[in-house]
Amino acid sequence: MNTILQNLKQHLPQNVNRFVIAYSGGMDSHVLLHAMAQLPELVLHAVHVDHGLQAKSGEWSEHCVSVCEKLNISCDVIKVDARARSGESPEAAARDARYKALLDVMQNRDCLLTAHHQDDQAETLLLQLLRGGGPRGLSSMPACNEFGSGQHCRPLLGLSREQLHEYARLHQLAWIEDESNNDTGFDRNYLRHEILPKLKDRWPAMAQTISRVASHSAEAADLLDVLAGMDLQAVHDGEALSIQQLLTFDDARKRNILRYWLRQQNRPLPDTRQMERILVDVLQAGEDRNPCVAWPGVELRRYRDRLYVVTPSIIPEPNTTLDWDMKSPLQLPGDAGMLQPVAVTGGGLKESLCHSKSANVKFRQGGEKLKLAGRDHTHELKKLFQEKGVPPWERDSIPFVYLDDDLAEVVGHWVGEGFSAGEGEKGIQIEWKK
Repeated sequence: MNTILQNLKQHLPQNVNRFVIAYSGGMDSHVLLHAMAQLPELVLHAVHVDHGLQAKSGEWSEHCVSVCEKLNISCDVIKVDARARSGESPEAAARDARYKALLDVMQNRDCLLTAHHQDDQAETLLLQLLRGGGPRGLSSMPACNEFGSGQHCRPLLGLSREQLHEYARLHQLAWIEDESNNDTGFDRNYLRHEILPKLKDRWPAMAQTISRVASHSAEAADLLDVLAGMDLQAVHDGEALSIQQLLTFDDARKRNILRYWLRQQNRPLPDTRQMERILVDVLQAGEDRNPCVAWPGVELRRYRDRLYVVTPSIIPEPNTTLDWDMKSPLQLPGDAGMLQPVAVTGGGLKESLCHSKSANVKFRQGGEKLKLAGRDHTHELKKLFQEKGVPPWERDSIPFVYLDDDLAEVVGHWVGEGFSAGEGEKGIQIEWKK
């Protein structure tokens, strides 16, 4: 019993306003909840996420609320839709839904506590090993990391499942037994019930040893991040990567830079096959080519000498026409965003034209031309986009504002000659909120 409390005192972070305890109702989280309630002068709040995947989920929610009431701990029950999408792992879908719900609860300087322990760490490392994970994957779960406006800590990582069970038995805790945890059709359950017991029979200290492997892997991953951070400075221009500079590194460092760059933007990482396609099909392509390697949630694209990471988007239909009064915001189709008119002086479109002519918004169909102030001739937008270095995949989503069927503005880029408000003249600045 004292081991649990001593471990908490040793591993709980300081300067925390509130500890948010993820309480599933199972043994592990019940031990964490009960033990935290024994520590004085802490502000505690429990959150039970109802995934809605089990017939008894309503009963489990009631049980969690009842336990929290007895411990005098406030408790929120949050219902989520944890159904897996096509091709998605049910475990991953439930985890993502759970952490999104927990993230929404977090306030400034909160600390989320989860009851992950040494055996969970061993299972996670073995799963990563079997999936071909590198040092970052094999580092498994950190003791603490940033989470929303606070942090996420796992204060029981140094303790075994047996130690938690002994605490639960001594305190006569009553917990929920989720029958799905016995379904060995799930990879983690198969490891837990079929593989780990055999490994422990042969190597009793296996969980502690694997935890050390995770710690060593985390250290190696941190060192690789330090190297990647230094290398990234040489290739990153604030928006994209210089391919010419990237090619000066060997393949191992290229891969390290790319993974670090993507993780810094909270993007999903490519698998080994996709990474090799990036190194060969994208980085070694000619400058006149615009190759793309895509995986769920990410497109990695080349334009000229630059490498961009792009979120897949829904391109508006080219024949779309939207009437606009130029007074209120205009919602664009798909995920193109919204146009917001802002009254200004000495800039934007002439207000007098905006209110005397019929205004509408269209998207690129090809062949559009625009005359810019100070230039003798009209120019094809294709040439202007190339001149400015606008990547091809962005061009079809850019809104064009027409006044009486004349192209007046390419939003975010140019206002045509004769449409721009002069010095001291009232104008309408169009802000594109993507």
